[in-house]
Amino acid sequence: MLSIGQNVLITGGAGFIGSHLMDAIKPLAAEIYILDNLSNGKLKNIRYYIENEELKFIRTSLHNEDEIIKALEKCEIVFHLAANPEIRTASVYPDIHYRQNIATTFNLLEAIRKVGHVKTLVFTSSSTVYGEAKKIPTPEDYAPLEPISIYGASKLASENMITAYAHTYGFNAIIHRLANIIGPRSQHGIIYDFIKKLRDNPEELEILGDGNQTKSYLYITDCIEAILLSCQKAIRRVEVFNVGSEDQINVTTIAQIVVKEMGLKEVKFKPTGGVDGGRGWRGDVKNMLLDVTKLKSLGWKPKLNSEKAVRQTIRDLRKEHRSE
Repeated sequence: MLSIGQNVLITGGAGFIGSHLMDAIKPLAAEIYILDNLSNGKLKNIRYYIENEELKFIRTSLHNEDEIIKALEKCEIVFHLAANPEIRTASVYPDIHYRQNIATTFNLLEAIRKVGHVKTLVFTSSSTVYGEAKKIPTPEDYAPLEPISIYGASKLASENMITAYAHTYGFNAIIHRLANIIGPRSQHGIIYDFIKKLRDNPEELEILGDGNQTKSYLYITDCIEAILLSCQKAIRRVEVFNVGSEDQINVTTIAQIVVKEMGLKEVKFKPTGGVDGGRGWRGDVKNMLLDVTKLKSLGWKPKLNSEKAVRQTIRDLRKEHRSE
């Protein structure tokens, strides 16, 4: 469903995953359009391409229908990555994920319906749609899907709208349920937070929750390879793929790795104890591991496990900080 020479639109293309996707797609696509309001994305992530006129950048939000339709005029495939990624935010302001995740996805789908020539929509969903799955590792056909966060619910709602629009209006859809994706250019998440906290206070590290939250972490290049391979080999009208590593790591271990990589000693860990049995926040899934058998059957396999991905990400982010 992804072939060389297509015109591509990436929503959220200046963001963490979006800019890495841009790097990988550039040699394949005829023309690339980036639509981003820079609320989470950074212009520096794609500045090289803008300065060399290798893409068309549209600074706007997915609430602007005219701009979306303009961006879609020549595009055959759309990668929809624009979203508010902060899971914790919605426990206080649930409307944020409705407006920035659900409503924006609807607006994009409506624009796709109106232009009528888009062949494929690729969507980055989340492992949070599974909620607290009773089956670990969790396969794509697990049911019932019961997200415990507003963020997870917004991603599941978007999945359902995309599925219905694809069947109703005749385009293909590929949905990727992502584990925790980490690597250079990331601006949020546990590793980013731990490094920031330790720069502010190298003697003490606050850990949200009880520190036993155990999840899968995947390095960004492995994620991008998975997305592009699935786009080439998907055959059904709507395909769903889990994208994650094959192992897990807990929060306390990540904290220990960050401390070691930063060359610190005698750092006092201060778990907050958390809520609802040790969660970092309401809606935090304590145990997550995706079954990636379906993706592996296509020939994909992650190069880095969770621990190696964490170590590499720490080095990436520290290098970025030194270069700023």
